[in-house]
Amino acid sequence: MGIAELFVLAVGLSMDAFAVSVCKGLSLGKINKKHMFTAGVWFGGFQALMPLIGYFLGNVFADKITRYDHWIAFILLGLIGANMIKEALESKKEGVCPDCADASMSASSMFLLAVATSIDALAVGVTFAFLDVAIVSAVSFIGIITFVCSAAGIKIGSIFGTKYKAKAELFGGMILVLIGLKILLEGVGIF
Repeated sequence: MGIAELFVLAVGLSMDAFAVSVCKGLSLGKINKKHMFTAGVWFGGFQALMPLIGYFLGNVFADKITRYDHWIAFILLGLIGANMIKEALESKKEGVCPDCADASMSASSMFLLAVATSIDALAVGVTFAFLDVAIVSAVSFIGIITFVCSAAGIKIGSIFGTKYKAKAELFGGMILVLIGLKILLEGVGIF
């Protein structure tokens, strides 16, 4: 996986955290740099940790299913992306931000949100094991991109509100589906 693909993947994965950060920024009202830093650390940290865990889990099974690795990556990324698209379309209809109506930046609140927004990164980490990705640089890159997107999401939320939440999730979902399709096409020798 090249740097451009990794960047696009990192942006796609960070869209859930970005969307929740936008909502947090909206609920907080007046924000400061500490709010932005806190969101960045929680979301970026978990977006880096979860693919690392997934990578180690995937390595346990990688040698047993390498003939099908491109299909597994396609299915996992496709399902994650489709779920993000579905959630984006549903939240667009509702016009609310139920995931983060709470303005708290407490550890318990942020922990739950960080875990919830990084579950998809766990599955991506499993695909990393099949794709022979340099895991330390990959998870670091994902964590940094998510940190920046989450910190920016807090600021954007405090300024614009939830206007871009659904669009960010839709964009992220489409990116993951397209990356999964590219991996499948490469795996079957078409691309």
